[in-house]
Amino acid sequence: MKILVANLGSTSLKWRLFQFAGGEERLLHRGGLERVNDYGAALEECLGELGRAGHVRGAADLAAVGFKTVLARGVTGCVRVTESVLEAMEAFNSVAPAHNPPYVAGIRLFARRLPGVPLVALFETAFYQWAPEAAMRYAVPESWCAAGVRRWGFHGASHKYIAERSAELMGRPDVAERVRRLYVDGGRTPVADPPLRVISCHLGGSSSITPLANGLALGNSLGMSPQSGLPQNNRVGDLDAFAVPFVMRTLGLSLEEVERQLCRQSGLLGLSGLSNDIRDLVRAAGEGHAGARLALDVFVHSARHWIGSALAQLGGADALVFTAGIGENQPELRAAICRGWEELGIELDPEKNAAVRGAEGCISTGRSRVRVWVIPTNEELVVAREVKRLLEQEAARGGAGESASAGAAGSSVN
Repeated sequence: MKILVANLGSTSLKWRLFQFAGGEERLLHRGGLERVNDYGAALEECLGELGRAGHVRGAADLAAVGFKTVLARGVTGCVRVTESVLEAMEAFNSVAPAHNPPYVAGIRLFARRLPGVPLVALFETAFYQWAPEAAMRYAVPESWCAAGVRRWGFHGASHKYIAERSAELMGRPDVAERVRRLYVDGGRTPVADPPLRVISCHLGGSSSITPLANGLALGNSLGMSPQSGLPQNNRVGDLDAFAVPFVMRTLGLSLEEVERQLCRQSGLLGLSGLSNDIRDLVRAAGEGHAGARLALDVFVHSARHWIGSALAQLGGADALVFTAGIGENQPELRAAICRGWEELGIELDPEKNAAVRGAEGCISTGRSRVRVWVIPTNEELVVAREVKRLLEQEAARGGAGESASAGAAGSSVN
């Protein structure tokens, strides 16, 4: 069984091709295109590369195409992509303007180019279906909540991968098995005492922090939209709700212009006035650029805030995990985030921390009560595994259908 996982950005297409056979899983091919102006041409280039590599000669070689979709109105979980699912995604275009429109357009292209190949979406919100309701609600009228104003949580595939891998590294196969079966039995797989408490820090172009109790998410720093939580690359992060009407009245901005500035000119870019790339900011801060230093300081402060919240929710921690582009590759920021936390049981080993970039490793001292790990994430593998599981469930039932958590049904994509 070969499953292609496509990651669609507003100007990019990245892919990984996985093969599942004989109980083994293998990455066959990976690739990507940046600065995409023509998605149709990009899709042809993707399929061309897979063909030249000898992996995919035609649609018959693919069991499915999986997508790491973000959110949709009334739809979550791992589901077959139907027209109603795409319409549910479009209903939240304004909540995820950098994500939903390119995914909807890209999925339609895949459907036209690969007719008959199952298209499956694993929504980022799926991992938070079992989080406590108190962690996911805003203090707004019930009518607002019914309309979709609530915390949804994102980076679900990444945090799920970290939940499973950290459990394996911490010697807790029971917790790892619960995470593997999460979308099958909703977290009902039993685990032994003592509880495993992990704080997963996905720090990258977009960032979020999730407390994990025995593999289950207790919440997420991202809220209703991917524009919340920590300062993102060029998206605002947390902001007082009354700031929007205030700047509209004070600066004479339209709602559309406010949305544009919050999504494209804020975050690390807005703070620094220089760049939305953390590598540029680290370099510029070292050269004395005040805006770059401010952006880094705000990012570190926010990460410490959310990790502190996770510590309080969990009542302590057994492991703290850094992942994604910043978490995996910026030892200086990891050190800044963990500075002064020895009394909390978190103590980094400076030499280990400096040595780990883009690889898996423990970076805490032997004295640290909390083990601190760097674990490269693998969101695409999580998507491929869940797509495989869905196809197997459908085969066992004797036909295609949506998962029980989908909350939507509809005709085939066209």
